[in-house]
Amino acid sequence: MSNQPPAPPVRQTIVQLLSQMRDGKEIREYLHRFSGVDQERFAVIKVGGAVIQDDLPGLASALAFLQTVGLTPVVVHGGGPQLDAALTEAGIETERVNGLRVTRDKAIPIIRDTLTEANLSLVDAIRHAGGRAAAIPRGVFEAKIMDAETLGRVGEPSRVRLDLVAAAARAGQAAILACLGETEDGCIVNVNADVAVRALVHALQPYKVVFLTGTGGLLDADGDILSSINLATDFDDLMQADWVNGGMQLKLEEIKRLLDDLPLSSSVSITKPSELARELFTHAGAGTLVRRGERIKATTDKASLDAERISALIERAFGRKPVAGYWDSLVLDQAFVTDSYRAAAITTKLGGWIYLDKFAVLDDARGEGLGRAVWHRLVEYAPRLIWRSRTTNPVNGFYFDECDGAVRRGEWTVFWRGENIDLDDIRDVVDQAFALPPSLEAV
Repeated sequence: MSNQPPAPPVRQTIVQLLSQMRDGKEIREYLHRFSGVDQERFAVIKVGGAVIQDDLPGLASALAFLQTVGLTPVVVHGGGPQLDAALTEAGIETERVNGLRVTRDKAIPIIRDTLTEANLSLVDAIRHAGGRAAAIPRGVFEAKIMDAETLGRVGEPSRVRLDLVAAAARAGQAAILACLGETEDGCIVNVNADVAVRALVHALQPYKVVFLTGTGGLLDADGDILSSINLATDFDDLMQADWVNGGMQLKLEEIKRLLDDLPLSSSVSITKPSELARELFTHAGAGTLVRRGERIKATTDKASLDAERISALIERAFGRKPVAGYWDSLVLDQAFVTDSYRAAAITTKLGGWIYLDKFAVLDDARGEGLGRAVWHRLVEYAPRLIWRSRTTNPVNGFYFDECDGAVRRGEWTVFWRGENIDLDDIRDVVDQAFALPPSLEAV
């Protein structure tokens, strides 16, 4: 008999997860896209040991749900808390260097047994939740010792054997891999789970990569989840931040190496098991979305921008062309534009305020986090900002989340950001914003 706690019925889990999505059309779109992908290449999901320890039934239900819609992921799990506890019980002190667990010879049997136990417990839980899973604690990662003197038996994957993964996929089973490696002569080595995921992703080239953690994302200095990371613009600053510890640095470095080896459209999502469906099937998601991203050009010089590409971006983003003479008559204050011209924020001045004239983001760029990256640059530049939007604009939900105040009159809503601002103090500039002529052609 299984001693797992009762898991939610798979049907109930499906209803709960689908209710988080906007509509059935979105999931059908993604399922159609995934139907042409080899099952072992659908998604690589990395599971932290803390999730197995603290949320095993929820994790198992989320993974079983994927199989009910015909999708079979490859799962790599760690076992940090379990290893800490087992090694402490054995009288072995836990030591880390640059986020890697130092692994002496006497620790190897404990690490092998602990990770194998975690592997089997996850497989049992998935089966208990109505899914199908194959336990593969070893035999996938061939590795070389990284630095025997400093780290002991810690391995860097040199080869990924996919035959066991492919066999599981053919049988309709989710392959559940532990991060145990073996040297060429068969000696067991400890492989960091993030490093193992990077090697597996290099070999498989999956459509989606998801990290499931207890925190549900990467946390900033205040303990809040970072919604998106654009590595092209954010990586160096994050690596130098004093609140980014060794483990988080290692994770960011491995994710960067992982994404450098994938198409620009690829991403890594870091979230909770309960949000897995949203991460796999929607652009909205939850948690932290990490993209290789693009650099954002900031300029006050209109001549340095491509007017035709700006106009094309505005037309595609809003579904309407700019009015005749828009660009020529625009008195530019500041522009933030991505390299690909798929996202831009353009500001002018209005009554002494910085006025957001256009925030244009293509759908695929929004899914890649480029729109939020541009928005962050904008609000860093302009802590006091005012803008308007048609009341029917679907982006208004985001604007209401980001603003400190708003007024609606007829077809327009005027928003503003800034601390300690009273409507009476800015009534004149709000009136000016409402009075501006339309800058887009009528429908």
